[in-house]
Amino acid sequence: MSDDRDLSPAAIFEDLKAQDILLVDVREPAEFANERIHGAILAPLSTFEPKAIPTDSKRRVIFQCGSGKRSRMALERFMQETGADAAHMAGGIGEWKAAALPTIQINPATGQVQDHGRY
Repeated sequence: MSDDRDLSPAAIFEDLKAQDILLVDVREPAEFANERIHGAILAPLSTFEPKAIPTDSKRRVIFQCGSGKRSRMALERFMQETGADAAHMAGGIGEWKAAALPTIQINPATGQVQDHGRY
């Protein structure tokens, strides 16, 4: 079910560059450490505390995960507990990468951080 709270990676990328959003990754720490989106903060769904997410009137909170399922759950819980406006990235980091948008990744062979594009 799609609505105005299901945002595309391309729209999120533009808002992230403009610093209009706070991108919150709700995947687990190992997933985040392996590969993440520039500028995202980590708030794993397994320990999710909606009221701990920083909110202000200048930036809309956007949740992101691997496929869009966990971020949708975080979004619903966040809105229910805080009343703040928010949305999530439909398709998660999988769709983000399919759109060839930049990520930070750890090279498993070397342990080095690899920057795959910047904005």
